[in-house]
Amino acid sequence: MIEVDPGAERARLAEANSGERPWRAWGPYLSERAWGTVREDYSEWGTAWDYFPHDHARSRTYRWNEDGMAGISDESQTFCFALGLWNGRDSIIKERMFGMGGDRGNHGEDVKEYWWYLDSTPTHSWMRWRYHYPQAEFPYTELDVENSRRGRKDPEYELVDTGVFDDDRYWMVEVDYAKASPTEMCIKIIAENRGPQPATLHVLPTLWFRNTWSWGLPGYDYVPTIRGKDTSLVAEHRALGRLVLAGDGSPQPLCCDNETNAERLWGKPGRSRYPKDGINDHVVDGADTVNPAQEGTKGALHYLLAAAPGERVEIRLRLTLTLTATEFEEAPAGSGTPDLTDGFDRVMAARRAEADAYFADVVPAGTPKEEAEIVRQAAAGLMWGKQFFHFNVRRWLDGDPASEPPPPGRRHGRNSAWWHMNSQDIISMPDPWEYPWYAAWDLAFHCVTIARFDPEFAKEQLLLLLREWYMHPNGQLPAYEWAFGDVNPPVHAWAALRVFELDGGTDYDFLERVMHKLLLNFTWWVNRKDLRGNNLFEGGFLGLDNVGPFDRSATLPVPGILEQSDGTAWMAMYALNLLDMALLLASHDHVYQDIAVKFFEHFAYIAGAAYYHDLWHDEDAFFYDVLRLDGGETVPLKVRSVVGLLPLAATTIVSSSELERLPELATRIHWFLTKRPEYGDVVGSKRARRGEELRLLSMVGPDQLVRILRRMLAPEEFLSDFGLRTLSRSHAAEPFTVNLAGTDFTVGYEPGESSSGLFGGNSNWRGPIWFPVNFLLIEALRRYGSFFGDDLLVEYPVGSGERRSLDEVADDLASRLIGLFRDDADGRRPVFGDQDLFQRDPAWHDLLPFYEYFHGDSGAGLGASHQTGWTALVVDLVFQLRRPRGGAESVRHDF
Repeated sequence: MIEVDPGAERARLAEANSGERPWRAWGPYLSERAWGTVREDYSEWGTAWDYFPHDHARSRTYRWNEDGMAGISDESQTFCFALGLWNGRDSIIKERMFGMGGDRGNHGEDVKEYWWYLDSTPTHSWMRWRYHYPQAEFPYTELDVENSRRGRKDPEYELVDTGVFDDDRYWMVEVDYAKASPTEMCIKIIAENRGPQPATLHVLPTLWFRNTWSWGLPGYDYVPTIRGKDTSLVAEHRALGRLVLAGDGSPQPLCCDNETNAERLWGKPGRSRYPKDGINDHVVDGADTVNPAQEGTKGALHYLLAAAPGERVEIRLRLTLTLTATEFEEAPAGSGTPDLTDGFDRVMAARRAEADAYFADVVPAGTPKEEAEIVRQAAAGLMWGKQFFHFNVRRWLDGDPASEPPPPGRRHGRNSAWWHMNSQDIISMPDPWEYPWYAAWDLAFHCVTIARFDPEFAKEQLLLLLREWYMHPNGQLPAYEWAFGDVNPPVHAWAALRVFELDGGTDYDFLERVMHKLLLNFTWWVNRKDLRGNNLFEGGFLGLDNVGPFDRSATLPVPGILEQSDGTAWMAMYALNLLDMALLLASHDHVYQDIAVKFFEHFAYIAGAAYYHDLWHDEDAFFYDVLRLDGGETVPLKVRSVVGLLPLAATTIVSSSELERLPELATRIHWFLTKRPEYGDVVGSKRARRGEELRLLSMVGPDQLVRILRRMLAPEEFLSDFGLRTLSRSHAAEPFTVNLAGTDFTVGYEPGESSSGLFGGNSNWRGPIWFPVNFLLIEALRRYGSFFGDDLLVEYPVGSGERRSLDEVADDLASRLIGLFRDDADGRRPVFGDQDLFQRDPAWHDLLPFYEYFHGDSGAGLGASHQTGWTALVVDLVFQLRRPRGGAESVRHDF
């Protein structure tokens, strides 16, 4: 019986935060995909998927980072460890996940494999990963050809559709990690034959060094080594030390070099006789492509497993860092033999039990078991989504000394204005395969959920994108690798406030650092995205892809300006977030009262402008984008979408007790309302509650609130069984069409995959359910509910005759979103859609994918299948729903 320290994981976090022990030094920082990325694209026209395709990945050395399955690395990705598998039938070893690029998948980028992140503590002291590997030959060509043949009106052709899982002919492969110390990892690989016949499986745990020596950079010509020794791989690096991967049983060490096979790819001589794909060619084809001296920069321990139907076979490995080569060489014989028996078992059992205790403590008491498991798998996806991101844009633009110069056109192409960026950090990614790069507004939502488990890491992430090597000198935050200059919604301040609260509301240094940088970013928005200086904002894309009738980031179809309800709402919300931040800081330093006054007035002007300049359409009771033509004509784009719901999120509450502490702000509000009574609807609502007077600052006044909610909460419009749709369902029967310059532009309700090619067509905001905007709207309802209490009841759902408080509505919406992952009355999870295998088979049914978005009617998962990042907001919804009713979580800022 193992004694479990229930506080062990929290103690490790404390040690990591204080710098006492580097528990975060090793983690799942190895990407699932490095091919097809912008970093690896040195083409003239930015065709990343063509320039470095999947077929090159096994043979071609990556410049910026590495990839692999179930992989880990150190924080600087000096070494990498990952899993290789071969079923004896495939043409290549399975070393990385396969999928379609944007030009081959009929709905954009799409991975065609099934794997799951099942567990991870914040320090990665315990992790679990699972993969289902077909025993038949993997249908690479069939998936490619069929998906290329299908059009946007056809469904994706998935791996399960090929029949390779019929009769359960697959291997269940699980990899468990347990840290014995910050730099010692116990690794268990479990392979179970799920098929009806005996089968064999080649398993190749692989260790290699990221190639930093081939690019001709001064001072970077040192080449480390990996040697095979008995049943181990011994890796030496002058900066890292000595790393030993030891395995049980009788594996055969195989070594080659992490160098490009130029002969295979281009018919040219390469740097090594035993290049990167040498182990692959040796195992699959029996080629003489591994170094007989058992030396290189990449090595694998080759196991051949045989299993009867239903049999599980286990491999034990231990990866240990020896600090100096002298310590390893001078150790007495046998003294350095890693423990792969009883001591190994103790570490594994202890870390798993400590992880159980940690999550039992974090998850609210009384949370149903099914929801607790949703939380745990969502947390795992977030933790596994932490990736090493390395990208020196100036070096990328110039090219490396040992490489051919990039085409001249790159000097004026993608990301050329972001030459200052130089990233080499661990960053929370949206999806380790489909989006293996950070995205600014995704990251903000990630951090809100990460703060439930590791608030220090969440704070570091928010500060990171504000640093000078990320933020542009002009104050813009980088959007994402594909186009740093695109504009994402400004949610950084909102996220910082939420993380501050979840961390206990005491780290004012963090808040102050964030605010100083966000003042620059807010100014960038005001100067660059309010072209007419009328407090209405354009923004462009704003992360919502095809939500409008035309591409909002491209040149307009007619001369004019598109003034956006969502852009204006985001900025009103931004102003309130900075107001809240200033008020918090003013309680410690009264100088911040001046900044609070600034953002109070800025909010009022932005919120008022939405009404004065016709973004609000009173007859429809909705906010719309407005196209203002150069000739003076105004064209409202009457699309009832999330664009018109987002103004609800621009709201906060200021209490009388706070105003008493901050007399300058109180005086300014009084003056403003006296001299500018026309702004009374957005800053004037008052209510007595809990013994004090509350003032509601809101872009949406009480009358507008009730009218908008009649649309938002109507099943025939936005309300679905699984949350809020991004487009009113009424547009199914009545699509919106506008004719501009002789061309019709139309928006119709599309609850599933996009039929539009706007923004690549790889996502859809014309009907599906998205977690981030749902989360913000639920949070807004809670703030309104905190202000109005039971004095405001609304019909919910509209048409039902039942009236509920706004807090009750928020609870029900949260439950609907959580319901995407729960079993329904028939034992089916909506997220799986109509895939019968996932719905009926216990071996699949409890393995949860956290998709990018969800079908607006059925709830089926769509888009990126591992975008746990912002979909992990389901964790917060569970925590809110299961909170103690006597101690509700704060949904506004109590100063």
